Amino acid sequence: MAYETIIYETRGQVGILTLNRPEKLNAISAELRRDLEAGLIAARDDDGVRALVLTGAGRGFCSGADLTGPVPEREGPPPQNERLDEEAWMGRWARLLRDFDKPLIGAINGVCAGAGMAWAIGCDVRIGSEHARFKTTFAERAISPDSGLSFLLPRIVGYANAADLVFTSRMVLADEALRLGLLNRLTAHETLLDDAVAYGEQMAQWPPLAIRMAKKVLQAGMESDLPTAVKYESVGLAHARRAVNDVKESAASFREKRKGVYTGT
Repeated sequence: MAYETIIYETRGQVGILTLNRPEKLNAISAELRRDLEAGLIAARDDDGVRALVLTGAGRGFCSGADLTGPVPEREGPPPQNERLDEEAWMGRWARLLRDFDKPLIGAINGVCAGAGMAWAIGCDVRIGSEHARFKTTFAERAISPDSGLSFLLPRIVGYANAADLVFTSRMVLADEALRLGLLNRLTAHETLLDDAVAYGEQMAQWPPLAIRMAKKVLQAGMESDLPTAVKYESVGLAHARRAVNDVKESAASFREKRKGVYTGT
């Protein structure tokens, strides 16, 4: 598929999805939303891709919604479905990233602001360079947080730190981002993408159904009480073991003291 605003490629079992509007610091346009959704679907549906890296071209990861373009003129009143829409595109995008059920690695190469910061912390893990920057920005636009940031940020950094970042709208540099948990790893800018792919390869080496179910179980556990969580763990175990050849290979490689080779079957 041809994309206008992203670059999608693969390196072995790791996909790389690059937001490609560098002249706008990869600000979110309708075209970028369309292309990114298509890229996520392509990566999800390709059994050869076991982990996905999300990054940005140029100096930024994603600067948030593009506010520079013309406002489209509307003919007549909005349709009923639009008036009843409680999520809008921001909410649907938060769920789209969350529902991507393979490991999603944010390679944070520059500024993440507003909805772009929400997209970054919507990744399962984040590796960044010294150029990584995080800024909530919403207060500066006279709005409250959207794009799932109000859900994700307190779960990553805690309520008080989330309140600090939202109420002050201050910039968080790479070292502090690492301390807060906005970044999991910090690496040199020159090797960021290679290191992100290597991070993905660490995840891709394991049985893919087990990893995909592990993600679902972790997400469910974040929103459950303990009895509910352990019940869902049992469901996850049953689903993961549907890859019967990988189950056999896991046992054989353990007995033979070698690295397992997993096919997802």
